[in-house]
Amino acid sequence: MPHTICLIEGDGIGPEVTAAARAVLDASGAELTWLPLAAGAAAAERFGDTIPEATLEAIRTHRIALKGPVTTPVGKGFTSVNVRLRKTFNLYAAVRPVRSLRGIRTRYENVEIVVIRENTEGLYSGIEHEVVPGVIETLKVTTKAGCERIARYAFAYARSRGRKKVTVFHKANIMKRADGLFLDCARRMHEEVAPEIALEELIIDNGCMQLVRDPSRFDVLLMENYNGDMVSDLCAGLVGGLGVVPGANIGDEGAIFEAVHGSAPDIAGKGIANPLGAIGSLALLLRHLGELGAAERIDAEIERVVRAGQVTRDLGGTLSTEACGKLVADGIAQAP
Repeated sequence: MPHTICLIEGDGIGPEVTAAARAVLDASGAELTWLPLAAGAAAAERFGDTIPEATLEAIRTHRIALKGPVTTPVGKGFTSVNVRLRKTFNLYAAVRPVRSLRGIRTRYENVEIVVIRENTEGLYSGIEHEVVPGVIETLKVTTKAGCERIARYAFAYARSRGRKKVTVFHKANIMKRADGLFLDCARRMHEEVAPEIALEELIIDNGCMQLVRDPSRFDVLLMENYNGDMVSDLCAGLVGGLGVVPGANIGDEGAIFEAVHGSAPDIAGKGIANPLGAIGSLALLLRHLGELGAAERIDAEIERVVRAGQVTRDLGGTLSTEACGKLVADGIAQAP
């Protein structure tokens, strides 16, 4: 059935990479309609709010969106649009598949990791205050319900996709109550949801060391919000960088898909941004909607253009953002 997809172009390079994703979707044959919406710094200038009510209402109605990167000021200014969207729509599971692509030279081969990150709690709850002048306190919020929910999702995800192991990264040796709760919930959800899948527990500093030693030993990684943000970007570096890694934010009532990179204002408008992460996020969106054939064609074309070296500057190529997206779109249109 036709679906309406909310489209947030975002800031910086966002309009460029989402335009490439739109061209790919048009070539895929999937029956989807775009609904352009405003959010981010540009929306704040135009509407006085980084996420206008019309944008929120549209996402409530259609329950699915593709989003470009949005700018988040450092140390001042408005709060993160990403965090606000995730909290507003209770998108508690951030899912970031990270896999090696033939044609991208890295130090590693055969990386096939999915990072599953709790997306609404922890240090990103945004609760900060000044205790006394010069002393800032930031609260890390951890709830049993939130921990159980993301652990249940991770084990159900692993089981449904034939994965063999879930590794929990934690710091329960120091944060005994907060990360201890996260770890305890993961153990219980393992037994309840998928006891046939192996469960591994690693203190996160050791886990990061193991990742850069041999990432092929990992399958699904489960962790809380802050740790997941750091580790998912680290994993992107194992396979060629943020430009090639897609992402999804999943909740019980909706989903927003986005590449994991930022808005990169320093290269905005130059036509050199890598659109493959945004295009890969579109493939995740299509899978979420059950459009498996279109999603598989997109993934196959991404692999084809990368293997042929037809890539953007960040991967050693010469293609523009538009030209790279067009290659993927043309390959899909010509596929039998």
